[in-house]
Amino acid sequence: MKLVAVRGRAMTEITGTVERVVFRNEENGFAVTNVRVTGENKKLHAVGVMPDVHAGMLVVLRGEYETHPRFGEQFTVKDYDEAAPTGAESIEAFLASGIVKGIGPKTAALIVARFGDETMDVIGGAPERLLEISGIGEKKLRQIAESYAEHREVAEVVLHFVKLGIGRAAAMRFYKLYGAAAPAAIEEDPYRLVREAEGIDFRTADRIALRMGFAENSEQRIKSGLVYLLSRAALDGNTYLPEDVLLERTEQLLGVMREETEDALLALLLDGALAEAETECGKGWFLDYYFQAEKGVANGLRRLMNADISPVRGDAQAQIGMAERARAIELSGEQREAVDASLSNAVFVLTGGPGTGKTTILKEVADIFAWNGFALALAAPTGRAAKRMAEQTGREAKTIHRLLEYSPAKDAPPEEERFAFGRDAGNPLELDVLIVDEASMIDVLLMDALLDAMPSGARLILVGDADQLPPVGPGNVLKDILASERVEYAALTEIYRQAAESLIVTNAHRIDRGERPHVNDKEGNFFFYRKPDEAACLQTIIELCGRRLPEYMGYTEPRDILSGIQVITPVKQRLLGTQSLNAALQQALNPPVPGRRERVFGHRVFREGDKVMQMKNDYSLTWIGLDDFEKGEGVFNGDIGFVENVDEEEGTVSVVFDGGRLVKYDTDGLENIELAYAITVHKSQGSEYPVVVMPMMFVPPMLATRNLLYTAVTRGRDLVVLVGSEERMMAMIENAGSRDRYSALAAFLRS
Repeated sequence: MKLVAVRGRAMTEITGTVERVVFRNEENGFAVTNVRVTGENKKLHAVGVMPDVHAGMLVVLRGEYETHPRFGEQFTVKDYDEAAPTGAESIEAFLASGIVKGIGPKTAALIVARFGDETMDVIGGAPERLLEISGIGEKKLRQIAESYAEHREVAEVVLHFVKLGIGRAAAMRFYKLYGAAAPAAIEEDPYRLVREAEGIDFRTADRIALRMGFAENSEQRIKSGLVYLLSRAALDGNTYLPEDVLLERTEQLLGVMREETEDALLALLLDGALAEAETECGKGWFLDYYFQAEKGVANGLRRLMNADISPVRGDAQAQIGMAERARAIELSGEQREAVDASLSNAVFVLTGGPGTGKTTILKEVADIFAWNGFALALAAPTGRAAKRMAEQTGREAKTIHRLLEYSPAKDAPPEEERFAFGRDAGNPLELDVLIVDEASMIDVLLMDALLDAMPSGARLILVGDADQLPPVGPGNVLKDILASERVEYAALTEIYRQAAESLIVTNAHRIDRGERPHVNDKEGNFFFYRKPDEAACLQTIIELCGRRLPEYMGYTEPRDILSGIQVITPVKQRLLGTQSLNAALQQALNPPVPGRRERVFGHRVFREGDKVMQMKNDYSLTWIGLDDFEKGEGVFNGDIGFVENVDEEEGTVSVVFDGGRLVKYDTDGLENIELAYAITVHKSQGSEYPVVVMPMMFVPPMLATRNLLYTAVTRGRDLVVLVGSEERMMAMIENAGSRDRYSALAAFLRS
């Protein structure tokens, strides 16, 4: 062990052999390893970004000793290198680790016994000599030589990128794309790092390019900067940028003349990478696939609206009356008009806030179409929204991705996603009517794919609340369709008697109008706990979830408590973000006890009884139904379940999701689940929970909006509890501007 300087800081340097990789995040390269220190009878836990370390590798680690509150002393790695193993014992450990394919522990011992300290020179320079070892023939020799050559190739390419100032995780991603040709690919176009190696920002690639001799005003640099800025804008939900905004941002990023930027825009336009169009903000510049998507949505809606549709048999009003009697309800005049419009239009949008009867209308419309023999399908953007839709209607509902028979290509860029759908214009959906709920969550790329698969002559009914958060992806489909005034719609405003008795419903509408909600009515279901700071908020939320709310709601079983109470927060970081809240609530509601097994995965712990959420759609993940032992595939983004079993020997975690679906996660799958005692507002969209608890303290300005609070409040069914500062709450209510997005669908529909 010795002290060295890394990036101007004094660091400790340790040489050792990696005995085990406990965990690695394949996306960012973060790893937890067990390392035996060379020359010392000592093991340590080394953590840090180490994307290419393997068991048996001899490494030189540079970093600092730190004490983790849960895992104790560990060595935090800031930088490292692979060291060539020296000495028979070190060489044998390296070869026995399995890094070199074709060599196991027994073969490693034979090789080292024969060649000793010269073993690595033999494998690298004269591998044919391995034929002297019993059990190694020509086939195994080729396997060993090729595997070792690949191992050295990876090390050399990664080192090349590290010298350019590129992190090892990004270097490994780029190596996986280009192999040994990666350095040449960089020399040809360093800006492809931004496009193709996730985790590299434009400034890093730009710094490399300028160091390699690219001129500041080179067309390649300006074109790459423009594409980068439009891609970044898309991450914020925009499908385009107005020309003056794009030119200003380009000047700030690159420091080039406006005329040079305009020339680069023209070149990108001629290349087909960008598109331009007149928008409500003047001339707008699009990445071509977002332009094609918004045009595709506009054209798809027009195609459906212009097609002939089969009418409902007989008198529509008589059938509406039949549906009322069948459901034992009585529709208002506003609701009857909405049902009638749903039956008579090829494309129809139903929107309105909570308590206005959207679900009632949805059920009535579905009944009538089914009675008339129409082929009917129901869909929603997320798994939980589809499940809720099925429960409300008593009919099957699918995610839009499953409806379109999505089979993703691994790491496909967004412009290629539509080609991963089995249903499209050449293989359209076989239906007469499609009803889509939670339409506010649909981004422009998904809507384009959905409309592409809709057959002409079919009806499309979109149901959603336009005042909720916009989709995570680019575009503002539902709001733009309504703003265009080219599609028939009904905006429900009347709150019905039973819903009006709920303060959750009335307060949601007050928030939506910019008014202060009524709180702490003894007979009500909307409460506010005033607290001075984040620490006090955290303690109150723990007390509420652990004792007060279960007693108030009559929950006695742990599973009922976790199912019934959902903490929702705007952010992931800080004391009241999901990460901190989940750790604190797990400790309070499901602490470690003897016999309760757990699986440590990086800095997370999954314990039997934990509440967890699937973080991305996985259509290949298999499950088995606990009630009927039926097997199936698919677990979806937002699905919530409970850890049923941890197999400490296999390292697997078994989770039971809604509907009694049992899924067994191995190490790779654990990357896609998170603790779900607390979730973000965005992750809660499309779901409903008996009790919602939400902290009301610091919220980043970009999230401190009225529609975020409105969305969170409308997730609660029986009780909503806010904890924190009323001033913060009112600041959100007064901020009516949910970050305005640049989207052109409304303009395209009008034209």
